[in-house]
Amino acid sequence: MAIKNNVKPDTVLKTFWKNNQRFADLFNTVLFDGNTILKPNDLKEADTDVSSIIKFNNHADTVQRILDVVRKTAYGVDFIIWSLENQEKIHYAMPLRHMIADSLIYLKEYNEIAAKNRNEKNFDTSDEFLSGLQKSDRLHPVISLCIYYGKEDWDGPFNLVDMLIMPEYLKPLVSDYKMNLIQVRKSEDFCFENQDINNLFELIRSIYNKDYDTFQRMYKNKELSTELGLTLGSVVNSQSIIKQVLAIIEKGSDPNMTDPFDEMLEEMKRKEGEKARLKGRLEGRREGRLEGKREGKLEGKLEGKIEGTINICKKFHVNQEETLRNLIEEFALSDDKAREYMNMYW
Repeated sequence: MAIKNNVKPDTVLKTFWKNNQRFADLFNTVLFDGNTILKPNDLKEADTDVSSIIKFNNHADTVQRILDVVRKTAYGVDFIIWSLENQEKIHYAMPLRHMIADSLIYLKEYNEIAAKNRNEKNFDTSDEFLSGLQKSDRLHPVISLCIYYGKEDWDGPFNLVDMLIMPEYLKPLVSDYKMNLIQVRKSEDFCFENQDINNLFELIRSIYNKDYDTFQRMYKNKELSTELGLTLGSVVNSQSIIKQVLAIIEKGSDPNMTDPFDEMLEEMKRKEGEKARLKGRLEGRREGRLEGKREGKLEGKLEGKIEGTINICKKFHVNQEETLRNLIEEFALSDDKAREYMNMYW
């Protein structure tokens, strides 16, 4: 039995997106139509742990949340928080999760400002003292983006209102929370400047679409980094490509891989063949069961008619030999089968 590599996709994806060139290009392309709003050199690492203590009416509870990748951009004395979340499966509460995560970032900054104000006694009024904020204090914006890598189309909600049951007339009164999301399997309209992102997304789409010929034609003899190979193998759960990448890394050879996907393609095709064969067997068994049920129903109906005929013959004092002949003629039964029914119902 092949030993499965203990490579966690979550960790691999976090490492891939910690690269500031990729991080900036992702946000610029998806959220800003390719305009250079984020510059890689302006991105600073920020704390991903936004866990906090929530206090309400003398009750306190801890909320633990670790984000995938968080960056901060500074503009003079101000800054913006950029948060990236990787999602492998459809999550039907994702807008709520994003809202909570963003709120925890805001809460963390609020607590820091309030603690500083109290320590320095920076309050001019009782209202400022009560809130912990000076009238001029402001929080900084948090912008979050979710990357969904799943094979199936995202059929979950895109905002908080989509998660709520309410009449139409209440919708304008409810505070909505929009989630920024990109589906890798539907990312063909995005043109990324960073070639690693283009390659990764294109490879994933080709595999999900089972377009192995195009896949092989585009990437045969093309050098790709071992990091990209490991990320791809983790997302599409290909043990063969992960194994191959780890072997190259262990040898300490060139970090680029030439023609690395033949084995993976064979594995994918083999799995597709196995799925098709299994589906055929399951469908065959299902048809067999349905056919058996249909035959059972027909046999049950026939048996009911035979029993009824025997009872009628008995009621009108028809002798057994005459009844036997009636069964053979009316139901096209053999002599032995007719006698079997006679023994059961006479």
